[in-house]
Amino acid sequence: MVGRKKKRGSKTFVNIVLGIICLIWLLPTLGLFISSFRPAADILQTGWWKVFPHQEWKAGETVQLSMEVDLREPIEVNGKTYTDDQLKAGASEGEHRLIWENRRARTINVQERGWEMKPEFTLDNYKNVLSGKEYKLKLADGSETVQKGTGLSQAFWNTLTIAVPATIIPVLIASFAAYAFAWLRFPGRKTLFFIIMAMLVIPLQVALIPILKDYTALGLNGSYLGIWLAHTAFGLPLVTYFMYNFISQLPKDLFESAFIDGASHFTIFSRLILPLSVPALASIAIFQFLWVWNDYLVSLVFIGNQPDVQVMSMKIADLVGSKGNDWHLLTSAAFISMLMPLTIFFLLQKYFVKGLMGGSVKG
Repeated sequence: MVGRKKKRGSKTFVNIVLGIICLIWLLPTLGLFISSFRPAADILQTGWWKVFPHQEWKAGETVQLSMEVDLREPIEVNGKTYTDDQLKAGASEGEHRLIWENRRARTINVQERGWEMKPEFTLDNYKNVLSGKEYKLKLADGSETVQKGTGLSQAFWNTLTIAVPATIIPVLIASFAAYAFAWLRFPGRKTLFFIIMAMLVIPLQVALIPILKDYTALGLNGSYLGIWLAHTAFGLPLVTYFMYNFISQLPKDLFESAFIDGASHFTIFSRLILPLSVPALASIAIFQFLWVWNDYLVSLVFIGNQPDVQVMSMKIADLVGSKGNDWHLLTSAAFISMLMPLTIFFLLQKYFVKGLMGGSVKG
């Protein structure tokens, strides 16, 4: 009985911790979603939680003071005295608050606390982000012209064009390599595997300049092939290690039976390994896709920041503008950038936990 109570208590504690973690993750996501539909003025002035009913100070009656009142002395209002600093910050008196309405005109507003909500929503943010925001520019002759900025549409397809091959290529190559390291015996196998694993601790930043020089000499810089190869190279060590842990734990009897039946290594890999490794492939594909989709540095170095090749992360950064006057558009842009990773995750989620646990227990 004591053991059951301890087990039940530990399970409850784990559930509470997981619930708190989910809440911490969901709150910013909910705020981002709500903010993406709010008017620009509301985003700039109030928090996203203001769309829900909340208590707020509302303007009430106005008290006119004599123009002869010395603001350096205690100020009497409705039989009570306040300092100038108190009226600047707002002096609360129960359900009322006194605050300067116009200090120069000596007018004080008596505000009342009441319930309020701002349920105003608009699609303008998404319209400006997807199709481009219109800017009015005044020319030298005094006339005005309207110019339309570029939206996220091109950047979305650019990112998708980069992310899909940069996910499939390293996963397939790493699966072949993991099978070789797990079930083939060849000279230098352990040494080569150790070298690949050692690459996990090397920051990719140290390789950017040497690879960029080679790319420039080969004419690969600024091309999709170059960025695919770069993401493949940087992702291979982790993907290989992950797939090795899964494939090495598969039953040995499967391979022995296949060899007895005369199957080649390629047949075993394509007919046995790949179907059995679907959970692991889906799990590591999610990680690789998320890394490539959210990447900024590698894409900036190897494909550039030109409008026709920009990825989502670059375009979202550019939406802010040189003076940061359009930062409210980041809410809708960021939510649009989240849609594809979320879609991939929910499509493959049934394999995700199974793939992460694969290979963790031997036997």
